[in-house]
Amino acid sequence: MKLKKIALGFLAGTALGGVALADDFGARDERVRHVLLISVDGLHALDLERYVEKNPGSTLAQLSTQGVTFTNARTPANSDSFPGLLALVTGGSPNTHGFFYDVSYDRTLFDPANTTCTGKPGVSIVFDESIDKYGPGAVSLNVIDPAQLPRGKNAQGQCVAVYPHAALKTNTIFEVVRAAGGVTAWADKHPAYDLVNGPSGKGVGDLYTPEITNVGGLDNTVSIDCTVQNDALKVQAIINEIDGKSHDGSQKLGVPNVFGMNFQAVSVGQKLASSNKDGSCPIHTSGLDKQPGGYTDGAGTPSAVLAYGLAKTDAALGAIVAELKARRLYDQTLIVVSAKHGQSPINPAKANKVGHFQDLVTSLAGSDAGGLAIANAGACTTSNPTAACGFVQDDDVALIWLQDQSQTAAAAAFVNGKVKDLFVEEVLAGDELKLKFNDPATDPRTPDIIVQPVYGTIYTTSGKKNAEHGGFSFGDANVALLVSNPHLQSAVVKTPVTTAQVAPTILNALGLDPQALNSVRIEHTPVLPGFDKR
Repeated sequence: MKLKKIALGFLAGTALGGVALADDFGARDERVRHVLLISVDGLHALDLERYVEKNPGSTLAQLSTQGVTFTNARTPANSDSFPGLLALVTGGSPNTHGFFYDVSYDRTLFDPANTTCTGKPGVSIVFDESIDKYGPGAVSLNVIDPAQLPRGKNAQGQCVAVYPHAALKTNTIFEVVRAAGGVTAWADKHPAYDLVNGPSGKGVGDLYTPEITNVGGLDNTVSIDCTVQNDALKVQAIINEIDGKSHDGSQKLGVPNVFGMNFQAVSVGQKLASSNKDGSCPIHTSGLDKQPGGYTDGAGTPSAVLAYGLAKTDAALGAIVAELKARRLYDQTLIVVSAKHGQSPINPAKANKVGHFQDLVTSLAGSDAGGLAIANAGACTTSNPTAACGFVQDDDVALIWLQDQSQTAAAAAFVNGKVKDLFVEEVLAGDELKLKFNDPATDPRTPDIIVQPVYGTIYTTSGKKNAEHGGFSFGDANVALLVSNPHLQSAVVKTPVTTAQVAPTILNALGLDPQALNSVRIEHTPVLPGFDKR
């Protein structure tokens, strides 16, 4: 890969040694002063390649002609939204950041109703739309309701609500940049993305989280049109931030040194079995109501619904780029386009919705101790919230936290003996699991067993979606990664990389030390090839 000579100058960087970030970046026009991180959730490397090829006048095509496309990028672990985003902003995996899913499990925390943190700990930790505070009409107020959060003991021994950021076990790029005097902002799909604030709780100066999925109210993700509208709220926030204002335009905060957002339209376009099938979305701009999403073949040809999501996302990126140019910031902004996760299966003929994993196991367990251990996972009752729980999380993966960890070998043996009935490709447990992840016996977040099903299998009975993410399959984990700036020459890198390498690359570009990220230091996460100019 060859970079233009000027790029070598502004991608070079050393630790600032206490110099205020914003002032330092104002000193040299050729330096990167801003990094815009965009996650187009669901965007595969294949999607990006096909879209650019077929739309040479598109924004993504423009960015690719001034950037480096990594075609063999993968998420570093399972591909749910939480670990997917955390890879991008911490440089780590669940081994250091501690999240396998947005709804997972912790053996040291307590039920939200257990306000005294008494009894045996262990509870599912729920950080999705259900922790929002809701107003009239089941409309989220876009803030977290602390009464819905798991509880744990703080350093003073008090039983307190555990916010997503407090459950994160490592720091983020936002914390590092803000500590150096920089301005930070982020926009995402749930208030639970308080997560990106990091353990300090103060990493993101301007966090905007318009809820996309209201519990008991409008679920924007039932329709490509409502999803595009929800994305547009975040796009306007980014434009306001480029103008030096807060996301709502009410305050002058300065242009962020690191900021960005996630897009949902592509992910929803991939998953929808039928757009706006129930008619609950009042917007009908696309004219695609009741049409299927996903792909039409194994080659990745998008359906009309998915094509619309791709086109609207590209147009929104175009508006963001236009504003950067209008404010004379484009040359000084490094734009990173990637994805928290992909989606499986791409080939619609592979889709196989078989029912929830725990239900399948229950139907097969009989008197088998291992099968019963899985069937009983999550056997807490609302009448006894202090009881320790097991938990099973599934999508196109199954993560199993057993109530009795001594049953791990028996439970894994049961699954291995029922691979056809349970549609199993691979079972990770015991020594094999510990080769990749922390030991579940000592790490309270690591599942005892991880089941990767046969490609295309989704552990659901839902008629609303024909694809999912969360597992380790190629469709889930192989995502787009494009790093762009006008001073970069177009290049394609096929060397395997992970999305965790984005975080140290961002800090390096801003002249900050990537080793300031705990996950980078512990997991030895390198800067992306060609971008480490120290």
